[in-house]
Amino acid sequence: MGTVIADTRSALDTWLDDRRGTGLDEPATFVVDLHGALRVAPRQSEHVACAAGQDVLAAGEITFAASDSGYFVQAVSNHSTGYCPDPDCWPAVAAALDRLSMPHPGGFTAALIFRRCTACGERNIVRDDDFACALCDAALLSHWNFYPA
Repeated sequence: MGTVIADTRSALDTWLDDRRGTGLDEPATFVVDLHGALRVAPRQSEHVACAAGQDVLAAGEITFAASDSGYFVQAVSNHSTGYCPDPDCWPAVAAALDRLSMPHPGGFTAALIFRRCTACGERNIVRDDDFACALCDAALLSHWNFYPA
């Protein structure tokens, strides 16, 4: 399960301090839970496990870096095949980071577009505006179509 950071910057700093020994270069898994709290876990963690199996407002990968004035977000994406979030989840990420006074780039540094194929059910990442299923070649919807179970 992910470490709940909630509204305490010191909790995030402690979590990042513990990772410094293994390097901050590797992205971490993150989710923003339904209460707006940031949860983080090592990259090898599944997003659904990080969220303790709960629905989320946002999910992806986040890379932190250190400077003389403290930690900051170097890169952040919505890359989560567990939740397949649409890029429009960014405001939830920004709000969680702003509550922690964590400097961030102001938007996803890499935004992925996920679509579920209505013909075969496959999860797809849309690349180069090619809205065709990678498995069966059926047309994918133009709007996000992953819904909570």
